[in-house]
Amino acid sequence: MDYSEDHIALAAEYALGTLDADERAQVEQMMAVDKDYAAVVDSWERALAVLNQMVGLVEPGPQVWENIRTAIGMSGQQASMVLPQTPEPVATPVVEAMPEPVRADTSNVIDLSRRAQRWRGIATTMTAIAAALIALIGVQATRPDLLPAGLRPKPEIQVVQAPTPAPTVQQLAAQSQYVALLQTDATSPAFILTVDAATKNFTVRRVGAEPQTGKSYELWIVSDKFQAPRSLGVIGGDEFTTRAALASYDPDTVNAATYAVTVEPEGGSPTGSATGPIVFTGKLIETVPPPK
Repeated sequence: MDYSEDHIALAAEYALGTLDADERAQVEQMMAVDKDYAAVVDSWERALAVLNQMVGLVEPGPQVWENIRTAIGMSGQQASMVLPQTPEPVATPVVEAMPEPVRADTSNVIDLSRRAQRWRGIATTMTAIAAALIALIGVQATRPDLLPAGLRPKPEIQVVQAPTPAPTVQQLAAQSQYVALLQTDATSPAFILTVDAATKNFTVRRVGAEPQTGKSYELWIVSDKFQAPRSLGVIGGDEFTTRAALASYDPDTVNAATYAVTVEPEGGSPTGSATGPIVFTGKLIETVPPPK
């Protein structure tokens, strides 16, 4: 809702506390029936509140009250009040009533004068607020420790991103993927062995190997670093078998080794060594190179 200049001025003076009793009652009545006008008064109170925050409380001295009593003539012993005697009525001659002179209507002049005073008061107040805000900004920039905690500027936090270091050769190598075709000849692959260089987990996929009744296929790693082949576990009956058995071997051993499959009793070799014939073999080759 749009309000007149007088209404806005009344709201500002109400927040300043400079209205007389009648005007304050008028503003409070308007606030009670008009929420929008109450919001205008509230905005003035919040705008002027910064002045209260910048000025601390001052406790008046004990002599202030005595000075007030002296100024209004209440200091010392008070004399008894004596009422003046009422004079006897005196007869006055009857005078023919004269017509009252015509008075000019000066209500508009008084109203304009009051309005001018009101806006001058508001202009002075806004000037004081502007000066206070300028001073507040200056203190915040130079001596924030002098301000109350609520008015101190919050410290700025700068986030600096450190450059990501380039990956090492070992890290690049760990991102590679390797695969081996476990077969008896180039035309009949039986299993596909895939090794993740980062985790050293491997997956065996059954391709052309036929199930053996009462038997199990077992995978072995063969290297000149070992005295004998070492078991990597039984290949399951599903299409895919995943193991983490290569985690204890270094990358060079894993990459250079030969992988063999034997036919063992159901559940794997009972001795921990290969007991059955080697039916399929293969070596790892790099299929997915590391990023450059």
